[in-house]
Amino acid sequence: MSEFAIIDTNVVIAGLLTARADSPVARILDGMLDAAFAFVVSEALLAEYRAVLLRPRLCRLHGLSEAEIDTILADLARHAIVLPPAGTAAPQAPDPGDQFLWDLLASRGDLVLVTGDKLLLQDKARPQRVISPETFAARLQH
Repeated sequence: MSEFAIIDTNVVIAGLLTARADSPVARILDGMLDAAFAFVVSEALLAEYRAVLLRPRLCRLHGLSEAEIDTILADLARHAIVLPPAGTAAPQAPDPGDQFLWDLLASRGDLVLVTGDKLLLQDKARPQRVISPETFAARLQH
């Protein structure tokens, strides 16, 4: 695979919460932790991972302590390529709260965004560069 993946927060969260080890989101999260494929993050994306994982409702669901979350994030960061956002103006994201993902996606032409966010998946401006966890997991098998 000659592309590098940006894994959206919703995929990481779903990977932690799923009871199915063979689900696409679990395989993606496991692959990130095992450095099984190339993926990129930005400081903003890592901060979002942490902020969302520490939400009280999610803490009750995943049962991880703050220290355990920080250990997982450190493992992810250790295996990731950390990129700054694009230096040029990126297109506007469908959701303003996801602009940091669009900025990261615009930083290199060989990046794909893996997300379960239907609004992002339906964006017509980037049809080949925004893919579902199922599509990405299938690519990992080949």
